[in-house]
Amino acid sequence: MGRYTGPKTRVSRRYGVPIFGSSKALERKNYPPGMHGPRGSRRKQSEYAIALGEKQKLRYQYGLLERQFRRIFEKALQKRGVTGETLLQLLETRIDNVVYRLGLANTRSAARQLVSHGHVLVNGRSVNVASYNVKAGDEITIKDKPKSRQLVLRNLDLTQIVPVPDWLTVDRDALSGKVAHIPSREEMQPIVNEQLIVELYSR
Repeated sequence: MGRYTGPKTRVSRRYGVPIFGSSKALERKNYPPGMHGPRGSRRKQSEYAIALGEKQKLRYQYGLLERQFRRIFEKALQKRGVTGETLLQLLETRIDNVVYRLGLANTRSAARQLVSHGHVLVNGRSVNVASYNVKAGDEITIKDKPKSRQLVLRNLDLTQIVPVPDWLTVDRDALSGKVAHIPSREEMQPIVNEQLIVELYSR
């Protein structure tokens, strides 16, 4: 299955949560898509279906293919600590997500393009792999070139009212940010029950 490029509101309505960020359409139609409209209720699901839904929500949120998500989960398994929390940390500290969280891009997809096109630096070095994981103390900057700065300045106009999480600091004037620390479970506030995902892959 390729990366999802269809209607985002439809996916959010299917799972009942704002997967791609706040959505006025979801607020107006907080029920599953389909011909039955608001009268159609969410069917009672099996434990497997619920766990699968949790995994899909997280995969859609970060814009990942199944094999990419599975690779990150396996990496989380190899690390010390709580696997579910480690999984979320690996997702949150991806450079494309960090660029998005800093407000340097208005969507994760736009952030991924900024990274892959070589507009983003980590500690002064170009990073063009979206899956690169940042560490505490890393500094993220935008390449000092007119095209790079124009792209990000355009995004900043769209994200200026979006709060930056506490584990990051941002200097909008300098088009830069810093990883203050690796986020805790409470700071990430995911839209899923990650333990169900761990159990799903452990079957």
